[in-house]
Amino acid sequence: MQFDYIIVGAGSAGCVLANRLSSNATNKVLLLEAGPENDALSLKMPAAVLSNLNSKKHNWAFQGEPEPHLNGRTLKHDRGKTLGGSSSINGMVFIRGHALDFESWRQSGCNGWSYADVLPYFKRMETYADGANEYRGGSGPMHVHRPEPTNPIARAFLASGEQAGHPLTDDICGFKQEGFGVLDSSVHRGSRWSAANAYLKPARRRSNLTIHTNTLVHRVVFENNTANAVVYQDKSGNTQHAFATREVILSAGAVGSPHLLMLSGIGPAEHLRDRGIEVVKNLGGVGQNLNDHPDFVLKYKCLKPVSIWPQTRLLARTLAGIRWLFKKDGVCASNHFDTVACLRSGPEFNHPDIQLTVSPIAVDDKTWQPLPMHAFQIHVGLMQAYSRGQITLRTSDPTTPPSILVNYLQDPRDLELMRRGIHIVRELVSQQAFSEICGEEISPGIDIQSDEDLNQCLVDKTVSQWHLSGTARMGAATDNDAVVDPNGCVYGVQGLRVVDASVMPVATNGNTNAPTIMIAEKMSDAILGIKPLPRIEAKVWNHNSSAKY
Repeated sequence: MQFDYIIVGAGSAGCVLANRLSSNATNKVLLLEAGPENDALSLKMPAAVLSNLNSKKHNWAFQGEPEPHLNGRTLKHDRGKTLGGSSSINGMVFIRGHALDFESWRQSGCNGWSYADVLPYFKRMETYADGANEYRGGSGPMHVHRPEPTNPIARAFLASGEQAGHPLTDDICGFKQEGFGVLDSSVHRGSRWSAANAYLKPARRRSNLTIHTNTLVHRVVFENNTANAVVYQDKSGNTQHAFATREVILSAGAVGSPHLLMLSGIGPAEHLRDRGIEVVKNLGGVGQNLNDHPDFVLKYKCLKPVSIWPQTRLLARTLAGIRWLFKKDGVCASNHFDTVACLRSGPEFNHPDIQLTVSPIAVDDKTWQPLPMHAFQIHVGLMQAYSRGQITLRTSDPTTPPSILVNYLQDPRDLELMRRGIHIVRELVSQQAFSEICGEEISPGIDIQSDEDLNQCLVDKTVSQWHLSGTARMGAATDNDAVVDPNGCVYGVQGLRVVDASVMPVATNGNTNAPTIMIAEKMSDAILGIKPLPRIEAKVWNHNSSAKY
């Protein structure tokens, strides 16, 4: 089989590329996905998030290495394994990141990735529920829902932020990220709106787009230093070759893309030789610079019956599911993350480094089953972690998952910042807005106060926010650790690109799905040779003054 473009991975980025590249009828495009179709009911119902994460049918569920700074605990790294990738199983949180995130990308050598450069692509990709404006799009494939916080816990959370002296924001993806505000979601008319819904479904009728599911790519094949084919195992277990006349594009995610690069002979030469792999190009940065957002949860009893716990019991959830099937509304039509706080943990930060999200239910740490009581929880996410990890090969067998070591809390500064986040939450729940709702601190417990005790609690209970990124980061040609150039082209070879969250130099300030879709939108223009969209010089608020970035 011969195609112009072969895209490996039908996740958030791959769906975008499949749509944009096949929009030109002269381009013959092949999209290869390791997982099945995304037609399961659980992938459509917003409230079924935990069901998706507890299943391996649509989830790679990678097992990480023992984390040396988490007492050797091993964490599960959930990544989508179906059409739409992680956008089909994630928490549907839609947040772009801060303008300064992209300024840092530009300053690290990624020309063309400043906030003014990426804002047009964020606008192009979305249809915002409240309509288009200077910051938001009104006619893009991604429908973005703006919830109306009605639960008393969510409303108390917003009010407590103001009472504690924090700013409020009308739109965390617009002029002002910092502060307390509504948290947008990738939900449309009561159903999950994944990248497969937004980009792939409209393109599937095109005769120049071929999609193969249940297909595991083993490696990229090179001829004269040019990627010209991929070897894969089809759904029947047979080995197949597909040839590309223009490009092979890896969109397998922050785990899958560096894994495939190394299996194909691109990566740290010594490591590849140790695994018996012939070196095509020695690129030491492949698999390095692994970013994630560590997460810690505080749980509180409710003084009033205001949580959604009763709606999770068998009869209630059955009735809610039936209602959702017929009306696409009710408790099953929401991800229940309606509010958020993007805050600076200290004056030394120019933009937020802590993200707080509140859930109107508390769940068990291990089973994720609801606690049998009215309770709620607040997540503390560290958005600018200093610790870095790596992805390496266990073996040269493509069916063996790679080794994932994130090194959570390796840098002691991360412990300090997470402690600050805990103190911020405790200050919030002590405000008047929570006085009639918030009861006893279930976890970690109010007796855990000293830095030493909090550190131990963080070591024991910190988990992942599932925002792995940065493992094939882009940078300037003079950057010895960069894997791809600012257009996603892999250094040192021809005809090979990486387009997904692995190219992020640093993780964005917030959930990484929306920025990943933006990256694919922007790089699709580069692949097609289309001039970038005109820059938008929009003002962005900071704590000192309004400024242009």
